[in-house]
Amino acid sequence: MDWQTSEDTVPSEFITEANVRSVLGKPPASGAWREGDHPGQRLFVSIGALQLESGERLPGVRMAYETYGELNAAGDNAVLVLHALTGDSHVVGAPGPGHPTAGWWGGIVGPGRAIDTERWFVVAPNMLGGCQGSTGPASLGPGDAEWGARFPFLTIRDQVAAQHALGEAIGIERWAAVVGGSMGGMHALEWGVSHPDHVERLAVLAAPAISSADQIALNSVQTEAIRVDAAFNGGDYYDAADGDGPHRGLALARRMALLNYRSPDELNARFARSWQSGISPLGHGGVYAVESYLDFHGNKFTRRFDANSYITLVNAMSSHDIGAGDRGGVAAALERITARTLVLGIDSDRLFPLADQQRIAKHLRNGIDGAEPAVISSPYGHDAFLIEDALVGAHLRRLLDE
Repeated sequence: MDWQTSEDTVPSEFITEANVRSVLGKPPASGAWREGDHPGQRLFVSIGALQLESGERLPGVRMAYETYGELNAAGDNAVLVLHALTGDSHVVGAPGPGHPTAGWWGGIVGPGRAIDTERWFVVAPNMLGGCQGSTGPASLGPGDAEWGARFPFLTIRDQVAAQHALGEAIGIERWAAVVGGSMGGMHALEWGVSHPDHVERLAVLAAPAISSADQIALNSVQTEAIRVDAAFNGGDYYDAADGDGPHRGLALARRMALLNYRSPDELNARFARSWQSGISPLGHGGVYAVESYLDFHGNKFTRRFDANSYITLVNAMSSHDIGAGDRGGVAAALERITARTLVLGIDSDRLFPLADQQRIAKHLRNGIDGAEPAVISSPYGHDAFLIEDALVGAHLRRLLDE
């Protein structure tokens, strides 16, 4: 069914009556995967306690992940695929028990695809702080209650530390490649800086070296939209009945985010000023088609995500600064990367524009395109790295064939 396909992986479309019917009924208080739910294709591993950059210590961390392909005898064909803000470990496969949506990169990962699972052993974790199996705010914390707002502040570096511990736990000493887009691209870049001896290749897709003031501002209004929802209840909502959780605030945050994931040209070309129905939006109670599009996807999102987790992950994105601390700034940090690196930007990306990727490429020692990023032309904005399989796949093949 079309509505079960992630909105990030397809062009924007008019909302149909079937779409609307698919999300009838009250949304749950949290769309997180919870203990006792069907595991789907997830595997789980405990990585023990994790010391965080904030000085806090997170006990008993569990990472959820999925794998595709087989690890070879030499153990040198493992590829780590890292998801974006609202993704998860389900990279490939149909929706089903444990997985409310289809795999988010099925056009890139699989037999004969750009990341060919007949050649590569793909490991895809749900990031620390996420809500689809890895330890996060919806997980049980001290006192056998959900962590909720008590969950400690995370950074991109903390999440990469958890990913590194996952690799060690499953016996991966060195990754043939670490691949990520958007927030996953932040992770990939951090991998190259913090663990240069453990990465042979890097793919950094549509991501920056540092979150700018503009990007932090966009993040802050999204988190505030959640917090001002009375049903958020300070982060304590897990016992709320269906329909009584912070779904209005979470849906609004998602609507805000979608405006930055898609380009103005795509939205204008697809929807223009068309109405959703025959009822005029000009004072007669109707809505524009683009409003209906945002409303539907905001509503759908609340059924697969968790409000506390969204705040945790967005704040981690705002923390991103590859050169912070004792690294001496962005340029010095990027020069630490030894991996052969693909940096890819999208010409219509208004969330992380090309200047962000140009800054990364400029300071790399081993960029496969020298001091410039690879650039794809697409009308789909930031989400093009999830939609333009042929264009993105061609560049990933170049990296992996080296």
